[in-house]
Amino acid sequence: MIAYIRSKSTIIGVYAIRRLEIYKATRIQVKKLIKVILALLFACMVFILLCNFWVVYCTRQYSYFSIGNLPPNDVALVLGTSKKSEKGAENLFFKYRMEATARLFKEGKIKYIILSGNNDSQYYNEPLDMQRALLNLGIPENVMTLDYAGFRTFDSIVRCKQVFNQDNFTIISQNFHNARALYIAHNEGINAISFAAQDVPDGYSFRTLIREYLARPKAVLDVHILRPAADVTSNTQIGKNKHDE
Repeated sequence: MIAYIRSKSTIIGVYAIRRLEIYKATRIQVKKLIKVILALLFACMVFILLCNFWVVYCTRQYSYFSIGNLPPNDVALVLGTSKKSEKGAENLFFKYRMEATARLFKEGKIKYIILSGNNDSQYYNEPLDMQRALLNLGIPENVMTLDYAGFRTFDSIVRCKQVFNQDNFTIISQNFHNARALYIAHNEGINAISFAAQDVPDGYSFRTLIREYLARPKAVLDVHILRPAADVTSNTQIGKNKHDE
């Protein structure tokens, strides 16, 4: 009986030691995994910071804030955004871009305007909304061209060159957005400058700024590595009826 108990105790002891070894090995693997994850997160953060610095640094000489200092160009490319905020209120990004565009036209800094934005359904049409806003600001319809497939900034820039045959133009948006647009343009062989529309109040759209901070690394990857395909074969308004043409 005593021998049996001793044998049982030995088995339990061996089992406990084995479990302890497995636990220690698992802890080591978990620690290694955590270190790898932290290293990857750190590398991503550094990459994001470097891309943001590089995009702004490379484009700062092409950004203008004063109408008096802005060189004239025949064509302006206005980058689209929603007319309304998610809560249904007036979108100040949209309002200020339209006002800046109207001022540049009336000051003789631009002659023709390409309105590039998202028209992914018949119920959402950024170019048409921009055109209507500019008409209300006194801009003649015959100087405006609508680009219905500017789904992303990359698309708007590439299409301006390949669809509308422009390689020398003024980009109009808020300053934080212009840097990315200029970076894409100059890496696509386009001689672009930008004019910064009035910025929104601090805290107006924190999410937009965060999104832009993350969009700049994506722009670097798009330009140098990913090379996404933009639709450069058509410019069709979604939901447009034949009798409207």
